[in-house]
Parts: sequence; structure tokens; C-alpha cells
Amino acid sequence: MSDRRRINGPAGTTIPPAFAPSAQAANPPRRRLRKPNELRKMFLQTGLVPSASGSAYLELETPPYARPAFAPTSSTIKLSCSVHGPKPLPRTASFSPNLQLTASVKFAPFATRVRQGYVPTQTEKDLGLHLENALKGVLLADRWPKSAVDIAVTVLEGEDDQEEGDRFAGLGLFNLLAAAINVAMAALADAKIDCLDLLAAGVGAVVPGPDSKSLRILDPAAVEHDEIHSSCVVGYLSSRDEIVEIWSNGSISAQDATPSTGFDGLVDAAVAAARGARTVLNEALLESLTRSQIALKNTRQGEINDVEMNT
Repeated sequence: MSDRRRINGPAGTTIPPAFAPSAQAANPPRRRLRKPNELRKMFLQTGLVPSASGSAYLELETPPYARPAFAPTSSTIKLSCSVHGPKPLPRTASFSPNLQLTASVKFAPFATRVRQGYVPTQTEKDLGLHLENALKGVLLADRWPKSAVDIAVTVLEGEDDQEEGDRFAGLGLFNLLAAAINVAMAALADAKIDCLDLLAAGVGAVVPGPDSKSLRILDPAAVEHDEIHSSCVVGYLSSRDEIVEIWSNGSISAQDATPSTGFDGLVDAAVAAARGARTVLNEALLESLTRSQIALKNTRQGEINDVEMNT
């Protein structure tokens, strides 16, 4: 007698279907449709976590074309950041004349095609260390003695470097770090923590160009290029014209190096990308300020109406 409480499987054995990608999908062409100096569109909004002192959400757009693959590599970056503090240190802690900053980056389990674990990986530790070093260069730490602030960045969706998506290194890692710096700076500004300037980050790269010449580009995406000669990410303070964080990878042969594709040109490309991100930061913070002023005005108007009704 069959069990009616569950769905019974077939009596015999079955073979699961196997989906094999076509030859075109196995090696899809990679082509950048954007101009070399064109940045991807960025969405940035602050004030999304009410329980935090400051919070922000950042998202980068997907390239405007779909790659013909069974499991396409993602190039969208989605990050959320929350800032807790400044808060007093424990009584047992020794006196510190400066603000104690702690920054961490954590991948959500569903952030990549390969499921992430809960134990911090070396990639997360490296990203957190570079993020902390970049933010220390912009904070006015001497204004909060014996205080601490915690910055937590959560990667909701990461950019894969390769088709398998089983590791983060090189270009995908740099794009994540730049996005983490930008979203953390927006969250710090939302928390109203004094800083020297708005810290913005950008990525520049040198890729093979036409006629076997190297080409310098801004804001590269891993799915748009088959080969990356070198890449660089910088944290840049625009008003002070200072670089507080730099991380580079790759090399260029001596015969292919030019003033525009050498190390100086690579850093200039990353700085130009950071200036573009600074524009988005300015607009997002101005929009947040406008929303706060409107909310305050509505609150005051409501209080006045309540007083008039009571009298």
C-alpha cells in the first residue's frame, strides 16, 4: 500500500539530466562596451538601518549585455554598511587619546556562486585591514578620546574574477575594496562623525588595446576583459589631493610601458575613477540632508498642530 502522506519517487532508478554549455557559451567573447574613461553607474543611499548611528547601501550596475553562458559570472556589487559609535570604551580598557576604529568586511553566504562560510576567510581579513587603514587616514581621531567606533560592511553580492567564481583576487578584490571604502565613507558621514574630507576610492587598470598596444581604462569589470596587465585601487581625498590607501597588482613589460600606461598613469586612472565616485557621494549626502530637513520640518509642524488642538 502506498503512503499518501508523501510523494513517492519512481520505482526504478533514473539518471539526472546533464546540461552542457555550447561551444559559444564555453568561451564567450568579452568586450567592453563602455568608453575607456566611462564609469559604471552607482546607486548610493544612506540611513537604511535605524538602529545604527549611520548606515549606507551601495550598488554598481551590471554591464549592459548578457553573456551567453549557462551560469554567467556576476559583475554586480551590492554592499551595505552600518556604523556603531562613537561609544565609550570599557572601564577596564586603558586610556586612549584617540578614537579606536574597527572595520570588518563579511561576505553573506549567498554573495557569490560558491557559498561562503561563516568563519572569516583570509580575503575578508585583507579587505577589512585595507578598509581600516584607509578610514584611519580621514578620521579626526583626537576628538573622541577613550572612544571606539565599529564599521561593519556586508557584501550582499560580489564580483567574481573568473568563470568558476571560487576565489577573489586581483580585479574583483580591488572593485570590492573600492566599493567598501565608498559605502563606509557614506555611512560615516551619515553618523555625523567629523572627517578631514570625503574619502572616495576608484580602480584603474591597463588592458591589451588595439594594435597590440596597452590601453588605460577606468572602473574595469572582470567580465569585460579576458586579460588584465595591471590594476590599482586608491583611496583619495579630493580637497587635500592626498592618497591615503593604494594597492596595485600586475606588471607591464618595459617595451609596452608608456607614460600613460606605466605605474604613474595607472595611479592617475584610479584617482580619476575616485573623483567620479566622489561626485556620487556628494549627491547622496545632499539628498540625505534634504530628507532630514523635510522630516524635521514635518515633525515641528506636527508639534505645532498638536499644541493648537490642545489649546
